[in-house]
Formats: sequence, C-alpha cells, structure tokens
Amino acid sequence: MSDHILCTVEDGVATLTINRPEKKNAMTFAMLGEFIETIATVGKDPDLRVLIITGTQGAFCAGTDLADLATIPGEKRGLRGTAEERGRWWPIVECPVPVIGVIDGPAVGMGAEFSTQCDIRLASPNARFAWNFAQRGLVPDTGAGSWLLPRLIGPSNALRLLYSADFLSAKEALELGFLHQIVESSDLLATAQEMARAMAQNSPFSQRRIKSMVYEGMSGDIGTHMQRHTKAMAECFASNDHKEGVESFLERRPAVFTGT
Repeated sequence: MSDHILCTVEDGVATLTINRPEKKNAMTFAMLGEFIETIATVGKDPDLRVLIITGTQGAFCAGTDLADLATIPGEKRGLRGTAEERGRWWPIVECPVPVIGVIDGPAVGMGAEFSTQCDIRLASPNARFAWNFAQRGLVPDTGAGSWLLPRLIGPSNALRLLYSADFLSAKEALELGFLHQIVESSDLLATAQEMARAMAQNSPFSQRRIKSMVYEGMSGDIGTHMQRHTKAMAECFASNDHKEGVESFLERRPAVFTGT
C-alpha cells in the first residue's frame, strides 16, 4: 500500500485510513484505485469480522482531487467500471462484513458518497457532509447519493441536499438519521473500535447474510426477499456458527464463531 491508503488488522477488525491530510484526504485516481482494491482484498479475508473506514483526524475525505481530475479532459474520462462491476462503484456495500464509517471533519463529494455506503456512521461534531455534484455538472459519483441516500433520509431530504449542494452539519445528520452517534474527535476512533469488537463477537456467517439481504432487499419485492431469506436461513441452520451459538448458550459460555 502507498502512504495515502493505510490499513491495519487486529483481532479481526480492519481499520482503513485515508491519509492525505494536506489535501483533507481528497482522492486522486491512484488513491481511489488503491482504496477500492484494499477493501476488496480485506473483504476476502475469512478472519475479517468488521471494517472501520476513517480519515486522518480533522477530515474524512474532501472528494475527488480536482487538480488530478483536470489532467484528463472530461470527454476522454472513462468510467471506473461497467454498471455490472458493482465492486468498482460500491466497494463498501460490496464488502461482506459490517462497515463502520468514522467521520471527523468534511465528507464532500466522493467522501459523502463513501460515508453513505457505510453500514453505520459515527461522527465528531466537526463532521459535515455535502453531495456537491450539481456544482460540478455531475450526478452523485458512485450512485449512492441517488439510490442509498433517499432510502436513509427520505427522498425529499435527499433531493434537497443533491439539488442545493448545501452542507449538512453533524447535528442535522443525526436528526435525519444519517448518523448513528456524535462523539468528540478525541474519542471517535475508540468508540468505533469498541463497537467493532462487540460486533466481532457475533456470527460472521449470519452477519454476512444479513448485510446482503438488507441491501438487496431495498430494491426487491417481498417475494424475492423471502426467497433470499429462506435460502439464508437454511444455510444458517446447517452452519457451524449456528451449532456453536446454541451450544455456547446451553453451556453458559462465550461463543467462539468460525464463520463457517
């Protein structure tokens, strides 16, 4: 990895840090490619339980580095992938484990998109969000602002933010349900790590299926969802994690899940 995308793993919890503080963690094309590939790589680790995504203190991600973007004329810019290559657009949603976003400072443009893709968002009082694509003649970069955001905060609230490109404060984001919790900057990462460790104690076999069903269920009908549900339930019944969950309860001891 480069110095701009850092990733550490400890006790099944990976922490990915966007590390370009002099540019408020704005993404170059090279950084974006590494960000996507790093998430895909850690997501394949069978021992991974939770992923935390954050930026250097004081910023999450200020979006795309426009100086880097300007090196390629707009009419010559290619898409980062086809519509079918969801991992190129939705790397965080496609990551099979729970993902906690830790936002301290601005999350703008692509930064707002990637914060939207996180399963749970913790932020400091300094956090602020802006989907400023209309100011640049674009639609939301990954598609998260136009698909996930309306489902998180309602179509009218999402459209107001997308049309206006206005900043959303941490307090407003909490009131809209976009944020799970506001924590002081000094305690933010520790709070996320504590949450991640608690999640890591539960069955990864079931968590991976829960995540998949929730996101896929947002766009399907109830009949299709129940087909996925019954398939997942049958897989869980046959899993080692389910057996361990029952045995540990009956034996009054902590469960030791293997994700199988």
